[in-house]
Amino acid sequence: MTIGVTLPVLAPTVGFYYSQPLDFNMITSQLLDYVAILLFWVLKASSLDTFIAAVYEHAVIFPNVTLTPVSHEEALDLMNQNLDLLEGAITLAAKQGAHIIVTPEDGIYSFAFSRESIYPYLEDIPDPQVNWIPCNNPNRFGRTPVQERLSCLAKSNSIYVVANIGDKKPCSASDPQCPPDGRYQYNTNVVFDSEGRLVARYHKQNLFLTESHFNAPKEPEVVTFNTTFGKFGIFTCFDILFHDPAVTLVKDFHVDTILFPTAWMNVLPHLSAIEFHSAWAVGMGVNFLAANLHYPIKKMTGSGIYAPDSPKAFHYDMKTEEGKLLLSHLDAHPHPRAAVNWTSYASGIEAPSVGNREFNSTVFFDEYTFLELKGVTGNYTVCQKDLCCHLSYQMSEKRSDEVYALGAFDGLHTVEGSYYLQICTLLKCKTMDLHTCGDSVETASTRFEMFSLSGTFGTQYVFPEVLLSEVQLAPGEFQVSSDGRLFSPKPLSGPVLTVTLFGRLYEKDPVPNASSDFTVQALRG
Repeated sequence: MTIGVTLPVLAPTVGFYYSQPLDFNMITSQLLDYVAILLFWVLKASSLDTFIAAVYEHAVIFPNVTLTPVSHEEALDLMNQNLDLLEGAITLAAKQGAHIIVTPEDGIYSFAFSRESIYPYLEDIPDPQVNWIPCNNPNRFGRTPVQERLSCLAKSNSIYVVANIGDKKPCSASDPQCPPDGRYQYNTNVVFDSEGRLVARYHKQNLFLTESHFNAPKEPEVVTFNTTFGKFGIFTCFDILFHDPAVTLVKDFHVDTILFPTAWMNVLPHLSAIEFHSAWAVGMGVNFLAANLHYPIKKMTGSGIYAPDSPKAFHYDMKTEEGKLLLSHLDAHPHPRAAVNWTSYASGIEAPSVGNREFNSTVFFDEYTFLELKGVTGNYTVCQKDLCCHLSYQMSEKRSDEVYALGAFDGLHTVEGSYYLQICTLLKCKTMDLHTCGDSVETASTRFEMFSLSGTFGTQYVFPEVLLSEVQLAPGEFQVSSDGRLFSPKPLSGPVLTVTLFGRLYEKDPVPNASSDFTVQALRG
């Protein structure tokens, strides 16, 4: 391909005497501008409108249980066993044309460590600004065999590789936050480009309760990098429930695609992996590549490739012990979705007096206000605090062995994390007992001809979920209107577990101790 670029010509001053000296700074600045213009057109010509994404749900190999830390050699042996499996997935994805592959959080060494026992598995991961290809220069930053192998896998297969490993950084007593053992330990995502170069490093901000062996960075890191197939941002697992850095990456840094290594334990009815991650993609208007661990004993399964308009590929498997590779085409730059006013429609509906028909039941430790759906068709409104939820629906039939309810929750969730929620939900109760509404349910028999769910939300961050029986998604079977309705334009293909609008009021979250400043890493890959 020949690229024609017309650049202005510098005209020299003619004569033998200069009353002013040449402004070399100005000339240099102009030349840099011309180079930047040329690079822009070259990159534009080589950029892709679509790309092939891959995620791998990995059945991780665990280390033997031990009370004392293993040697570095034993740790590396375990990590290489997992890397052998990841190598197979990476190679297969590359052969099928994938441009990038995401692997899970904890996928190289598993989880459930103490601070001391994780240490032999950690490496020093440098800032990507150092411009380093570990495959070519493995000893530049000390002993880094895992980074070397990941770099070589990316380079030899000409594919971007996203992986999760542990970083270690020494500190001293002059740092008042330095841990007693003299080092910080971070849950870390790394990205190697198709040449094997380290192009991104992200330290997880929002650690789960079981991650006491890791430290959170002092300030949230906002990590992005550019490719010929779009701008990418990255965060990890529990981060998705909080504003920083997840929302910031989309709202302020305008990434096209989120990379999401996770070790996600499914919590029904609203926080199963494929359900919530696909809803986040829709609510935020970005591509979302989620790679989960496969460990059914801990309810860990559910990976996917999600576009803002619909899931493109997903996997949920509680029955086997095998990993799974997913691939799909995605738009490099997803079309922006029309703005949604999440309270517009519902605020125009007058809430009827329901007397004592309301009842309370618990959903993941939160007390919801519910109304039972009595008929095959109906219109219901239920309120809690400032949130009123409205549902119109029609079932194919009203079964005598299943109960559905409309629920509302407006409050601070405080178990396994503290975050403020506003949720409207249509869900199947576990049994005919109304107090089981909100319990975990995986199967249903009732089909819906139509539904329309809306609420008077106090936030623009609302994530629409539709989950069918056997914990399956419903690609292309529902829509979100500009006035804030989640609705089905036609009968759904399967029985319904839940239809939910999951709202987050980040401004009502407890104020963290950490600074609100950001460490921004914008890198070009």
